[in-house]
Amino acid sequence: MLESRLISLLRQNKDLGVKISSNLGKWGFTAAKISNEASFSTLNQYRLLSSLPKLAPSSRNFVRRTFVNYGLRSFHHLNHKGVHRTSFRKISTVAASAAENKEGLKFLVTAGPHARKMVGIWLFTSAAWVFSMVVLGGITRLTRSGLSMTDWKFTGSLPPLTDEDWLVEFEKYKQSPEYKCVNKGMNIEDFKFIYWMEYAHRMWGRALGIMFALPFSYFLRKGYITVRLGFRLSGLFALGAGQGLIGWWMVKSGLEEPASEYVEPRVSPYRLAAHLTSAFAIYCGLFWTALSVVMPEPPAESLACVRGAAKVKRLALPVGILVGITAISGAFVAGNDAGRAFNTFPKMGDTWIPDDIFSMKPLIRNFFENTSTVQLDHRILATATLAAIGGLWLSARKLDMHPAVRHLIGSTMGMAALQVTLGISTLLSYVPVSLGTAHQAGALTLLTFMILLNHTVRRHSPSLLKTLPSVTKMV
Repeated sequence: MLESRLISLLRQNKDLGVKISSNLGKWGFTAAKISNEASFSTLNQYRLLSSLPKLAPSSRNFVRRTFVNYGLRSFHHLNHKGVHRTSFRKISTVAASAAENKEGLKFLVTAGPHARKMVGIWLFTSAAWVFSMVVLGGITRLTRSGLSMTDWKFTGSLPPLTDEDWLVEFEKYKQSPEYKCVNKGMNIEDFKFIYWMEYAHRMWGRALGIMFALPFSYFLRKGYITVRLGFRLSGLFALGAGQGLIGWWMVKSGLEEPASEYVEPRVSPYRLAAHLTSAFAIYCGLFWTALSVVMPEPPAESLACVRGAAKVKRLALPVGILVGITAISGAFVAGNDAGRAFNTFPKMGDTWIPDDIFSMKPLIRNFFENTSTVQLDHRILATATLAAIGGLWLSARKLDMHPAVRHLIGSTMGMAALQVTLGISTLLSYVPVSLGTAHQAGALTLLTFMILLNHTVRRHSPSLLKTLPSVTKMV
């Protein structure tokens, strides 16, 4: 609208066109640039408006009114002190609109902003669904419900609907090692509770598959999804389908007779870690892809901010990997029930390091099967993670960066401190279901922050770098 009105006015008054073009050329602006940029500095607006008294009287008021209105719209995000406000909810919108006409920028969704918004909502919803699956899986494990269903079908089946059906399922469970060694004497009402927990976990996963597949087919049919995005989402869908098989492979290990009558039946810690790691990988893939769809270009205000983001990236990537390794080590803590041993902190019992941490042969088994070693590893990794994120936070304070990145680093630091607090509280409380579930959800939340941080400080496109000023302009 603004561009068409200016062009019409310039055609009517050649002198006006010469003066405006001269001013814009002098200050480094072109008509195309004005139409593409989100805003321009108040200094340039002042210079342009100050030249209006020299223009034709009939056109003066119209031009002044047009540019003042445009300037007000451009600076609606400034507060009364002139300080730039950053909203995390607007990061993707600003980045996407700024990247709209950049040459060489490859979008994952090609049908325009509306299509990107629809696909982004779908992917974020899928990621949130996987998050809920991880939380529900933690509740299922902590309530010892995972071994209540002794068979598995890929397509699923109806739950018991009559008393006779429940008795049949209960008799199957009575043949399992867990009932004989742990839950002997359980009544059918208690069995129904653990059965429904495991059944809900399985069916929630199947519902996720349907919720993912149907929109995926629709977007493919509409031509919204590029080949690159299609292959990535197909891989994530295949991994999700395989997750059901991995889950049954894990449960099956808990239905086998233990090596000794003194060994409590439980699933293999290796298989549990594989199941949880696979879920984390699916979540990370979905969340990263959703961010890439709605935020194709990282936020940036100046070249100085870009250089600061590059320095943060060199630290954020290894810290993110450390967060992931710590989360996986937590799966081995869960698989070995190591959280129910050494319920003291900071010492492990009466010592800092237990005497039996290398009691198993070969030596490598201790890091995955020895309760003492597994818990000690997790403590060390958690402490190292908190220290690494703290170092990242301190280093970032000295750098020039986008306000969104700075706030994100601060939030990550807060989440890391909260997660360590949850872990210590869970240990000292002997792993109650509420705290154990919160600690598992906290691990995935912290990983979410690290994914968002790494995505926000990724490399900027050359076309965007050409348009940025050297430093951020403060008003």
